[in-house]
Amino acid sequence: MDKPAEPFPQRLTEGYRSFLDDRFIREQSRYEELGENGQTPKIMLIGCCDSRVSPEVIFDARPGEMFVARNIANLVPPFQPDDQLHGTSAALEYAIQALKVQHIVVLGHGRCGGIRAFADDSQQALSPGDFIGKWITLIGPAAERTGGRGRNENFEDYLQRLELASIQQSLANLRTFPCVQILESKGRLHLHGAYFAVATGVLMILDNATGQFIPAVGEMPKRVQQIRCSEA
Repeated sequence: MDKPAEPFPQRLTEGYRSFLDDRFIREQSRYEELGENGQTPKIMLIGCCDSRVSPEVIFDARPGEMFVARNIANLVPPFQPDDQLHGTSAALEYAIQALKVQHIVVLGHGRCGGIRAFADDSQQALSPGDFIGKWITLIGPAAERTGGRGRNENFEDYLQRLELASIQQSLANLRTFPCVQILESKGRLHLHGAYFAVATGVLMILDNATGQFIPAVGEMPKRVQQIRCSEA
């Protein structure tokens, strides 16, 4: 006998009511404009599925401002025109060719489960399909670039190095797409790397000139600075 369907999550219904009573009222004209004229975001953001790292919240984005694609560990595969299914590449194609975005940001984050799964050999596949295991093989080149975990290196420190290197690898993979190469060379498309530390709220951005990640803002608010966490 079939079980009765579970009701729609009450938390979502309550959240929707709150949205209608507050944000939708404040931005109703913008929603109407977006409904009439479609979206014209200037920024594409490639982030992780991690529920702690919401790009729209982190960047206080308004509706229609960012075209967001999220996947496990915020990875970008290299250009591979074949008969397989490529969700992230499809999102890139639409953002670049149809929406004409001017910026693509790869947003990584601290304590990334996908990066940890790659680095921890003891973790087992979650299903017979092992979709995650296959997907995170994309981290391999980044791991090679880091030189692997140092003999006396703390595992958490290594994970952070790998998280940062993986962002840079995704940017390198982006540049294997012909349309990205062409538009970037003409100055019509700009690529960026960023890293968000969940517990501290610190955002680091990649300095393309030095290859180093630097704070996005010079000084954090005092109430934020009071937070102490080992996560960078």
